[in-house]
Amino acid sequence: MPKLIDSHAHLDFYTDDQAEVLNCAKAAGLGGILAIGIGDGPETMHRALEIAESQSTGDLEIWASVGIHPQEADKASEENLAKLRELASRERCIAVGEIGLDYYHVENPDIATQKAAFVAQMEIAGAASKPMLIHCRTSLLATPEAKARYGDADAEADVLTLAEAHWSRFGIPGVMHCFSGDLEHARKSLDAGFYLSFAGNLTYPKAVGIREAAAFAPADRILVETDAPFLAPIPLRGQRNEPAFVAHTATALAELRGIATEALIETTTDNFRRLLGLSS
Repeated sequence: MPKLIDSHAHLDFYTDDQAEVLNCAKAAGLGGILAIGIGDGPETMHRALEIAESQSTGDLEIWASVGIHPQEADKASEENLAKLRELASRERCIAVGEIGLDYYHVENPDIATQKAAFVAQMEIAGAASKPMLIHCRTSLLATPEAKARYGDADAEADVLTLAEAHWSRFGIPGVMHCFSGDLEHARKSLDAGFYLSFAGNLTYPKAVGIREAAAFAPADRILVETDAPFLAPIPLRGQRNEPAFVAHTATALAELRGIATEALIETTTDNFRRLLGLSS
């Protein structure tokens, strides 16, 4: 029976109790974690890869990604992109991300800067033959100030448009990380060749659209994640999230799809390994 994989966790954010967090993940039945390498910005985006290269074991495999988050898009300098390119070439780095567009926070870089950083990183991922992990957050639920700044711009539409122009030619899959859209966005993302990764917000009462998308998505295109230390699932909402809690999201997703949790674990683990080109 395959073990559960958390397809998106910020392990480098656990600065005081990382070993305990990893032990809890093992105890919860996890077999792997994808550590997301955005750090606190490009200057520390190497930290996740250092964890993957030093902490991965037979009991709990750890892989890494590397990327410049859209909130840090104004730091996508030639120097930092060169650093990303080098990190992405390493064996334990299996994806580029999380990258994309974020029109939610008013203090984020302007749209043109975000788009340029996204495109540059898609080119790096494509050249390295590594899947990309997409961060996509619209201004729909943002503050009035953010809505005023970003206007009618739609991050979901912009991500898909840019991916069609700059990513599709590589023939490499990608992931809509922490999928938070509705059924229409899910259809468009799936049509574009992306996987949908569901996090703890799947379990929140108001997340009707996310649950509709989760029930609809084909079995061979779904993943589960924590986005830890953020977005702890019910019944742990409000606590600091950690990879062990992905089991709650997996159970909720299985119930939505009318299958046993064991079957959901097998499906999502197989999907993860196929997507990232890992042996079973």
